[in-house]
Order: sequence, then C-alpha cells, then structure tokens
Amino acid sequence: MVVPNPRTRDTVYCLLMLKGEDIVVLLKLTGGARDWTVRALEEGTGVPRSVAHRSLKRLGEAGLVDEGHRRVLLTQSEEFLVHGLKYVFPPAWRGEARGTLTAWAAPPLADVISSSMQVLPPVWPDPLGNARGLALLPLHPAASEAARRDPELGERLALVDALRAGDARIRGVAKELLLAKLGGVAHSGA
Repeated sequence: MVVPNPRTRDTVYCLLMLKGEDIVVLLKLTGGARDWTVRALEEGTGVPRSVAHRSLKRLGEAGLVDEGHRRVLLTQSEEFLVHGLKYVFPPAWRGEARGTLTAWAAPPLADVISSSMQVLPPVWPDPLGNARGLALLPLHPAASEAARRDPELGERLALVDALRAGDARIRGVAKELLLAKLGGVAHSGA
C-alpha cells in the first residue's frame, strides 16, 4: 500500500499484513448480519473486542470490507479467499492431536467427499474437541470456539482450511461450496 507521509510530503510504502483473526472476522461478517458491531463480533467469534476492531481496520485497508457502509466487498473477498489465502496463510501441520474436525473431514465437505484413505483427519488442536487426527493449526486460536458458537461460521472456516491444505480435487469442491455460501450475502458490494 502506498500512503503519503504528511511530515515530508514523500510517498511511504506500508506493508499491510493481514492476520488470522482478520479472516475469522471476515468469514463471520459474510454470515449476513447487517447491523454488526464489534461487540457482536466478539460474542460470535470469541475474538476479543479490541482485536476485532483492529481486524476491521485491516480488512478495510485491504479492500475486503467497507467499514463505513458496514458491508463485505464480496467480489474482492471471494478472490482473496479462493486464490490468495493459501499463500498468505499456508497450512501448518503438527502431530497427532485431539481436536475439532476441519477441512475435508468437517461439514460441509465431509458430506460430499468420501475419503477412501485410512489416514488421520485434519483437526484443530482443541482439548474440548471430540476427534483424534492430524493437527492443522487454525487461522486463529479462537477458531474452535467460533465454530462451536456459530456452526455456519465453522463450516466457512473448514472450507477455508480445505482451500489452504487440500489437494486439487478438494480445493475445487471447497471453492464451489464456499462461493455458494458467500453468494447469499445480502450486503455484498463491488
């Protein structure tokens, strides 16, 4: 991002760095709530209010959210989630863990893709989880809690994980399902 420096009248280059919590907040916003507040985002995701506020600022600077009009810029968000997210947030795998199912092992992908392989499913490490699998670090530590609070948000987070960590077939199905879920956003913009 290029911004003017008011002190020297020179152009300054700023590096906009999105964080994992920004993606959790963005996916929560795509759920269709029109009158979202920072407090509602905290309650719906488990992301602290001050963190959610900073997330909204970064999402606005990235051109994914129009904070003034309280709307998700759907076209830009879809493009980033489908094509850019896996490069900004590559999957980080750990060993076997107890946790919450994600990616192709969680709904809605688990209902569509049958796994013939006898491998451990991907899970977000979580002591409250009810599955055993291969740990895929979530975009934000609050992902499991957010999925428990809002199952539809949990599905969108799992689809994003499938885009980050899946093979070509899984990514293709995840893309179609995610775009269908985001297509229902009433407050989209160009």
